[in-house]
Amino acid sequence: AQAEARFLMLSSNTLLKPQDGKPVPVPTQDIVLGCYYLTNEKPNPDQDEDAPLRSFASVDEAIMAYENKQITLGQRIRVRRKVTHEGKDYRGLVESTLGRFIFNRIIPQNLGFVERGDDDASQVALECDFVVGKKELAKIIERSIHTCGITKTAAVLDEIKSLGYHYATVGGISIGIFDMIVPEVKENLIQAAEEQVEHINQQYQLGLLNEEGRYRTVVGIWRSTTDEITEALKEKLGKYNPIHMMSLSGARGNIDQIKQLAGMRGNMTDTSGRTIEIPIKSNLREGMNVLEFFISSHGARKSLSDTALKTADSGYLTRRLVDISQDVIIRSEDCGTDEFIEVSPVLVGGKTKRVVESLANRIEGRYAAQTILHPETGEVLVEKNEMVSNSTASLIEELGMARIPIRSNLTCQSDKGVCAKCYGRNLATGGPAVVGEAVGIMAAQSIGEPGTQLTMRTFHTGGIASGDDITQGLPRVEELFEARKPKGQAVVSETAGTVSVVETEKRRREVTVTAEDGKSKQYSIPISTPLIVDTGDVLEEGDLITDGSVNPHDIMKIKGARGVQKYIISEVLKVYKNNGVEINDKHIEIIDRQMLRKYKIDDPGDTQLLTGSTVDMAEYRKANEEAEALGLEP
Repeated sequence: AQAEARFLMLSSNTLLKPQDGKPVPVPTQDIVLGCYYLTNEKPNPDQDEDAPLRSFASVDEAIMAYENKQITLGQRIRVRRKVTHEGKDYRGLVESTLGRFIFNRIIPQNLGFVERGDDDASQVALECDFVVGKKELAKIIERSIHTCGITKTAAVLDEIKSLGYHYATVGGISIGIFDMIVPEVKENLIQAAEEQVEHINQQYQLGLLNEEGRYRTVVGIWRSTTDEITEALKEKLGKYNPIHMMSLSGARGNIDQIKQLAGMRGNMTDTSGRTIEIPIKSNLREGMNVLEFFISSHGARKSLSDTALKTADSGYLTRRLVDISQDVIIRSEDCGTDEFIEVSPVLVGGKTKRVVESLANRIEGRYAAQTILHPETGEVLVEKNEMVSNSTASLIEELGMARIPIRSNLTCQSDKGVCAKCYGRNLATGGPAVVGEAVGIMAAQSIGEPGTQLTMRTFHTGGIASGDDITQGLPRVEELFEARKPKGQAVVSETAGTVSVVETEKRRREVTVTAEDGKSKQYSIPISTPLIVDTGDVLEEGDLITDGSVNPHDIMKIKGARGVQKYIISEVLKVYKNNGVEINDKHIEIIDRQMLRKYKIDDPGDTQLLTGSTVDMAEYRKANEEAEALGLEP
């Protein structure tokens, strides 16, 4: 038990999260603020802008000048640096701020932020010559673990902690009421919005708009006004405002909270999640009137009761996931399959797509199913059955390669569990997975644990999708894993072909998809349902015609098992990414594999299986192989 505690529980042995392979001990709050203050660039107010840069013989000399108040932490200076690399000395003048010279003293200088050549300039350049906030610190720690190992990283973390606290104290960054500067344009913007809303209400009274249209337009006007005031606020605060610095560095708070302090609180939601059309025009610095206070209490109270209810739901999801995946263990080194899946970036949005999961993220730490070649030079980037390293993954993404064939848990041929090659890197250790690792439990906990951070309820998006709600957050994940018929179901094209849209008399639209062989399929869609296709668009099988969620059973019919598995992975990833949770898709693959593990026998052929019985994937494969070996009908 002691040995287990020492190896499995000691914090220096568990620096990486099994969920996404990122480091756990990333500095937070004061430490981040201290590092941000230290590495930020700010001209010295006592010196002319045109004055030549001060030069120093060493960092110690520059620190002495700083202590004698001749220079500041943030002004640009030149310092002579001497670096010894592989027994050879390099010297040169480096231009940066004193704060960055101090910060780089504790950071290993081989993390790969700078390309080191054989010349003086590239060898003496600072490793971290940029403003260091929370995201940058996370990158530094991650690279340090991979290049310098755990022991050195633990020491670096301690140094960052001391330095961060010291300069957070020296910086004396605090919050005062006068740091919350209300932008002057606020009054004019609100007045303009009130006039627009008045105009919309007049149109409604004349019967030019229906109630739903009026409500949507009014909410839209106030939303965009809040955004304009927020933009004005950002400009007004500038980069050296203490509150803004806290948010920019990632130490605490975000622009949404600063907007409520000094901008305009904006629209709130009522208890059912519908946006209240009367916005809160005041901010917290000016204070709210009684009506505004009551409007704002809805949301505040709802979010607290949601949190209390959500914990139970999230725990129950974890329990069900563990239940189905607990017997997935790595059973062998290699199952020897030639099957694979092709992965591409995960995109969301209708016509303007944005990437929620990059290609590099999806392929690093996986084994290539085929040899991957450079598209221009033809050189081999990754051999078949070789693990894709992080640097190669980034290179493949930069080269713009769209689809990469990788070994996957979905295609693993192991009878019980999965094999190490199909699983790929063990994210908790950063090395290849070993036989006996309980990857099923890891998958279930990685998906269930961040469940509390997902949103709870279905949102009323002001009447989108014919008044139906589109499920998001935790209920959406449950819906996907249970393969339920979704709320706000989308219409899916059953054939590949060209679209034509015709509006009919009865407030409906006829969408026809014509295939190349002349066969066509018609879909009748109400006018209130938003279409995401236009006449002339070319669709593949299983593409969406209207907005919404797809019934997994429909995809199974059109695209088969592999198609529905890919759909579930990308949909679950979208939910987590939209809530700012990082999760690796191999965990979702394992649950996905378990969902489609059973086969129902329609025609047993000459095997011993019974018609109508349900058998396990391995049993089904074994029965067929035995029948084929004896020359019988599989």
